[in-house]
Amino acid sequence: MGLVGMAHASSHFSHLLLPLMFPVFMRDFGWSFSELGLLSTLFFVVSGTGQAFAGFVVDRVGARPVLFISQVLFMAACSLAFMAESYAALMGVAVLAGLGNAPFHPVDFTILNQRVSSPRLGYAFSVHGLTGNLGWALAPVFFTLTTALWGWRHAFLAAACVYGLVLLVLVWNRAHLLTTTQKSLGSGSAQSDLAFMRLPVVWWCFGFFLLSTVTLAVVQNFSVPILKELHGVSLELASMTLTAYMLFGAVGMLVGGFVAARFPTLSDRVVAVCMSCAAVLMALCASGLFGHIGTLWVLAATGLAVGVGGPSRDLMIKKATPKGATGRVYGLVYSGLDVGFALSPLVFGVLMDKGWYSATLLGASLVLLLSVGAALGVGRRTSVQT
Repeated sequence: MGLVGMAHASSHFSHLLLPLMFPVFMRDFGWSFSELGLLSTLFFVVSGTGQAFAGFVVDRVGARPVLFISQVLFMAACSLAFMAESYAALMGVAVLAGLGNAPFHPVDFTILNQRVSSPRLGYAFSVHGLTGNLGWALAPVFFTLTTALWGWRHAFLAAACVYGLVLLVLVWNRAHLLTTTQKSLGSGSAQSDLAFMRLPVVWWCFGFFLLSTVTLAVVQNFSVPILKELHGVSLELASMTLTAYMLFGAVGMLVGGFVAARFPTLSDRVVAVCMSCAAVLMALCASGLFGHIGTLWVLAATGLAVGVGGPSRDLMIKKATPKGATGRVYGLVYSGLDVGFALSPLVFGVLMDKGWYSATLLGASLVLLLSVGAALGVGRRTSVQT
């Protein structure tokens, strides 16, 4: 659990390699927000596309070598950023980091599902989600300190050293990361490789991740300006609220591990209840019923509700996964995350441009309610499949 959690934190850390440096790039190179935003889009397009294919590789060669290669790609991305002198070089950074990030869900869940006993899987999924959030939280602190001490180029070099250290720890403990490959399970034709894609439950899982991530992306991208415009709070207070949302989400994942372990057969219903509560809380935020301080706390509580459902969500996907197809299923299903992150700014950015801030939050809550239907659909089709 610890090794996979550390690797997952390094994956989330990579999401912010470039965005945290956008103000610096604008100052030093004169690039616009549109040009810099394209780098993030490129990262998620590469990551999402690569994730869908990475599952096939994981099932064929095992999770361990793919995990090692991902860390090497992160080191290469940071090293290229250290030397970057042009926009094309930073596009190369985005591609390398996206390729490094792509395999993590199929890799992580293949290792956890094979190496952790069933009674402990809920806790394992809790650790997985918690460490991912910690990776997001660590990145701003790391780059702020290292940039202040050594400048932005050497901050990327320091990040490459961190990834190198993670790789050394993983290699040193490689015996704990060994997984069974598809070949050793006795299957492997092209037809059997793609058979899982004919299962409706897999696409319901994909739909759930896409819909639920759209809401998460709204919170991450737009909650700060929404809170500023709707309630007139300071930038610092709005940013602290987003931080509180993430921290409450981490606490929720910790609690959710015990919930998933206690109710493993009801994972889809646990997810549905948690997402419904989160949707209602977000709609209350849109209404402004509790005033500016109350709204801040309600938005943070939304993160708690989403977090509690996280481990049960991962358990729900496990139950929907055919034997021997863990990497492929998780790769396809979790690529819905990247699709959601890519689509959400395009759709809700239009509402933000029009100044419809309450409508943006309300729309996000309605999309989250749609994900409840998708979760229950996964549960129904899993019970039929089994």
